Amino acid sequence: MKQLWLVFFALLSGCTSVPDKVVPVQSFDSQRYLGRWYEIARLDHSFERGLDHVSAEYSRNDDGSIRVVNRGYAPEKQVWKEAIGKAKFVRQADEGYLKVSFFGPFYGSYIIFDLDKTHYQYSLIAGPDHGYLWILSRSPTLPDDVKQQLVQKAQLAGFDTRNLIWVKH
Repeated sequence: MKQLWLVFFALLSGCTSVPDKVVPVQSFDSQRYLGRWYEIARLDHSFERGLDHVSAEYSRNDDGSIRVVNRGYAPEKQVWKEAIGKAKFVRQADEGYLKVSFFGPFYGSYIIFDLDKTHYQYSLIAGPDHGYLWILSRSPTLPDDVKQQLVQKAQLAGFDTRNLIWVKH
């Protein structure tokens, strides 16, 4: 999986743009965002294809950046795959607009464009264009009404949510 993440982010070198109709959340508190998040749904990409039980763990690095550990289970091979990277803020630290790298100087956009600002229990993430979308939650499941709300917000932002993959946990 690490090789796939490396290829993906090498291709995204310098791709820290924000897709049309996507607005990063403001008044973002990165400290509250740290910890484990479960991937509820995603658009398909080779670097995650076939993975179940996908999660991301965020923690603070000594230099102020955010350590990212992505993990998923490949049932066909019966192995866990993991990729470790780091994220940095693109502009201000109180805006949900980061760039993430799993390979040296190559970064891709990580844009939080919806977030449960009260409890930090779910988020909606975009990449550099409308081909990259994730729904994340602090638990392996989300209530149906929250899922529908997030899918609707993604649709309004121009994402083709008909192709979402709902992750098994």
